[in-house]
Amino acid sequence: MAGDSAGARRARENLQRLRTHLPAGSAVEVVDVLVEPGLAEAAGILATPTLSDDGHDPPRRIVGDLSDLDRVMDFFGLAPREAGE
Repeated sequence: MAGDSAGARRARENLQRLRTHLPAGSAVEVVDVLVEPGLAEAAGILATPTLSDDGHDPPRRIVGDLSDLDRVMDFFGLAPREAGE
């Protein structure tokens, strides 16, 4: 993320929606590149917002506000959760 811009706020909201579809035990770390530029650089973040799955080699990354939840889930190989899960 990059501060509190409209794009960063939208990405945070969309990330909240995405979290309901993540497998149990998944960890999500939000890095604000304006606050922690070194951490962002070490993570290979070149544009914001970026969602990175570092559990793969090489890491999978998608850039954008994450508004197309189906596209994001498909990219990371996530299946929609059934109601009540």
